[in-house]
Amino acid sequence: MVRLVVASSQARDRLLHAAVQHALDQGIVDLSLREIAAAIGTSHRMLIYHFGSREGLVVAVVREVERRERERLGTAPLSVADARRRWDHLVDPSLRAQERLFFEIYAHALLGRPGTEGFLDEAVEGWVSPVRALLIDAGIDEDGAEGLARLGLAVTRGLLLDLLATGDTAGTTRAFDLFTRLLDLPSGHDLGHE
Repeated sequence: MVRLVVASSQARDRLLHAAVQHALDQGIVDLSLREIAAAIGTSHRMLIYHFGSREGLVVAVVREVERRERERLGTAPLSVADARRRWDHLVDPSLRAQERLFFEIYAHALLGRPGTEGFLDEAVEGWVSPVRALLIDAGIDEDGAEGLARLGLAVTRGLLLDLLATGDTAGTTRAFDLFTRLLDLPSGHDLGHE
């Protein structure tokens, strides 16, 4: 029995890896479950067996991509320069399909669609927790770190949604730079004066 569970888990992992790679390389937003299956060399029945539905597969893909992105965050202290490097990574045009997919699943989870259970908690707390920990390590008190982590996540996601809607990389990058400058200002500094 244990061997069967391990084999099933390994098969699921292989299918997930193939689906993630296809999503990152060519996108899966507009593909049916049968089209995804054909693209990654399996059957739609195998995908249903392992993921339950198209939404279940897409949620698993998004979760895996998010996990990889959090891994990229690492454990080094955060700085304004680090934030800008991360932003530059996020606005890379090669990530547009991945970002559209994230927001599609986010919307499906907000609507309570089957297969998206728990996604919203992970989508927020999965990022807030590690960033909060890095900020605390950098000397920010817990309440400040919590608020700053949430604010940073909200600003970043809002600007990514703006970027997907408008295609305005320069404008969203200027807005992100303004946000990071606000974080870097001494208390009481007037933004109107440099």
